[in-house]
Amino acid sequence: CPSSTWVQFQDSCYIFLQEAIKVESIEDARNQCTDHGADMISIHNEEENAFILDTLKKQWKGPDDILLGMFFDTDDASFKWFDKSNMTFVKWSDQEDGEDLVDTCAFLHTKTGDWKKGNCEVSSVEGTLCKAAIPYEKKYLSDNHILISALVIASTVILTVLGAVVWFLYKRSLDSGFTTVFSAAPQSPYNDDCVLVVAEENEYDVQFN
Repeated sequence: CPSSTWVQFQDSCYIFLQEAIKVESIEDARNQCTDHGADMISIHNEEENAFILDTLKKQWKGPDDILLGMFFDTDDASFKWFDKSNMTFVKWSDQEDGEDLVDTCAFLHTKTGDWKKGNCEVSSVEGTLCKAAIPYEKKYLSDNHILISALVIASTVILTVLGAVVWFLYKRSLDSGFTTVFSAAPQSPYNDDCVLVVAEENEYDVQFN
């Protein structure tokens, strides 16, 4: 993520701009995010929705309602995300058929996690929640860095073990060779008693000759 003020979840980074601003349209709130290289929040599954709620309560201390980066497209009468991602998940608490949704925006209620509809013509917002996808290059390099580090550690361990095995075999070979030299040395045909007797006989011959 760009800095420590951002929070990462899966493949995206999130930041809550806590400054309350006066707005004339949702685009004013959106500009707060685009100025930081991001867009207004989009939510694509229950896990992401729960992550946002948990982080808002524990870290961001956000308001009761957060403006979502969503707008109602009158061309095909459907809600869409500003960041152009697919609408794969919804959590409406007030879904009604046949309601007039022109100029309708969506809000995340931070107490329940439900979404509710509201008028886009808000006069102010108490903070803006932004989201930015992690660039593929950074994610790829990060994954590669982890893989390379793991390979280096594994290689070091393997080389250390191999070195220990080679050293053990080398020492064992030296010890075995040392023993073999002594065990293969020619043995005298006489034991200590025989040598003593021969020495005494030689001394006797010298005295009487």
